[in-house]
Amino acid sequence: MTTLLFWAAAATALMADAPRVIYTKSFPGSTPAFVSITVERSGAVAYKEAAGDDPETFQLEEEATAAIFDLAQKLDHFNHPIESGLKVANMGVKTFRWENGGEMSETKFNYSLDENAKALHDWFERITETERLLVEFRRAVRHDKLGVHQTLINVQSCWERKRLVGAVQFLPLLDRVAGNDTYLHMARERAAQLAEAIRAAGKAAPKS
Repeated sequence: MTTLLFWAAAATALMADAPRVIYTKSFPGSTPAFVSITVERSGAVAYKEAAGDDPETFQLEEEATAAIFDLAQKLDHFNHPIESGLKVANMGVKTFRWENGGEMSETKFNYSLDENAKALHDWFERITETERLLVEFRRAVRHDKLGVHQTLINVQSCWERKRLVGAVQFLPLLDRVAGNDTYLHMARERAAQLAEAIRAAGKAAPKS
């Protein structure tokens, strides 16, 4: 038992020392009004819409993870301001934060003209869009079998626009719909096709 506790503590310490990029957005009145996303260098993601929530966790694709950390580096790990200073509408207080062991830095902004900042912000918008679709899909599968097909159309649209990230987290639900004849036939077909596309993309992804 002592050995197990030692290795568990060691693993926790290693994770704490690993670099991560953290994004938060607070925009009361919008949907969601708050979001917090932590991306580890391993690609592990924790997403939540309230500070006290248990996060949704999933694995981000290697290419997406690399892009996020590359943009963080281009932004000097958020050691400099990126706010435009222009008089624009309030679009929520957004924070980029970098943590790497004892090293921490962050920058807050409403609107930025920096192309790297806009690109990084868009990655987090994709994550938010994906997780909200996952919640919608999960709810439909459990409580609204007639609504599953429309939800699948939304998920497929996101996938085709290359805005669905961590797509493998949808596979259990897609397989459940595809293999259950209590769902509409067209929903089962669409679920099976989308699951096949996600699996094929995963196999085709370059390995490090």
